[in-house]
Amino acid sequence: MTGANSLITIPVMLQFGIHPGVAVATNMLALTFMSVGGALPFVGKGVFDRRRLPLFVLLTLLSSAIGAYLVTLIPAEAMSFLIAFFMLGVATFVVLNRRAGVTPRQKVGFGAAFAGYLLTFLLGVYGGFFSGGYVTMLTTTFVALFGMTFLQAIATTKIINFFSSLVATGVYVWAELIDWPLGVALSVTMFVGAAIGGKLALKFDNNVVRQVFLVVVVALAVKTLVFDLDWDMLARLVQTALGTA
Repeated sequence: MTGANSLITIPVMLQFGIHPGVAVATNMLALTFMSVGGALPFVGKGVFDRRRLPLFVLLTLLSSAIGAYLVTLIPAEAMSFLIAFFMLGVATFVVLNRRAGVTPRQKVGFGAAFAGYLLTFLLGVYGGFFSGGYVTMLTTTFVALFGMTFLQAIATTKIINFFSSLVATGVYVWAELIDWPLGVALSVTMFVGAAIGGKLALKFDNNVVRQVFLVVVVALAVKTLVFDLDWDMLARLVQTALGTA
C-alpha cells in the first residue's frame, strides 16, 4: 500500500549475512513481481493516470538504467540518514497538507509538472540502484506536484516501479549478483503480499489510505534513525567533510 518495503527486506537480509550487493540485487528481482501483484487489483478500476503514464515509464526506463550502473560516492551511513530525512519530510508534508491526496487537483501548472517529471527521473536513478523508500517518495511527488489522490498515486507507482525494477534486475542478472533460490521465495511472497495490499487500498477511502501512509512513513523514518544509522560513523563523515572544506 505504501512502498518503502526495501527499508525492511534489505536490512533483514544483511542481518542474515547476505552480501550487500547480492541483497540489493535479489530484492530488486522480488520488487519486479511485487509491482505486478500490487498493480493487478487496480486494473480496470480507472485509477491509473493513463495520460502521464507513458512519459513516466520512459523517464523511469532511462533513469533506472543509469541508477543500476551508477557507482555512488555516498557512503551507506550517509544514505541511511538521507532516507530518514526524506521520510520525515514526506510525513511533514502529509500532516500539513490535510487535503493533499484526498481530493484530486484538476489543474496542474507548468512549473509543478516540470518539477514532477524531473523528480520522477531523479528518483528513478535512486530506485535503480537501491529502491529503499523510492515508491514512497514517488507517491508523495505525484500527490504534491500532479495533484493525484493517494489511491491514484499508489496505483500509478506500481506500474512505474515494475519498469524500474525490471531494468535494474536485468543489469543484476548480467552481473550474476542474484541469489535465485532466495529471489524466487521473495518474489512469491512479495507478489501475494502486494496483491493483498492493493485489494485493501481499494476497500478504503483516501482518508484511510492517507493515515496508513503517514503511520508507515513515520515508523520507517524512526526505524532508520534508531536502528540502521551508525551515528558515530556519520559524525566522522561530517568531520571529514568539514575538514576537507
